[in-house]
Amino acid sequence: MPRRASRRIVKGVWWIQTEGELDSTTELSTKESLLAELTAEHRRLDEQVQRLERRRSLTPAEQAEVSRLKKQKLLTKDRIARIA
Repeated sequence: MPRRASRRIVKGVWWIQTEGELDSTTELSTKESLLAELTAEHRRLDEQVQRLERRRSLTPAEQAEVSRLKKQKLLTKDRIARIA
């Protein structure tokens, strides 16, 4: 019985994978691209936190924003650690 092939687009590239077959190249490429995205997100969050913390004083809303950004940054770092 022939195996079914699945097609999907990852980062604008078509990937064809036969059912039940694991393409380690595709998995590695996807993992690397996800790590790159998460690293860029972590860096972006860090820059936002630093930009806010450079101010002399923060409003309560800005303080809450810094707290939210730090939590998001930590969650992103945890996701990077799990994948790496």
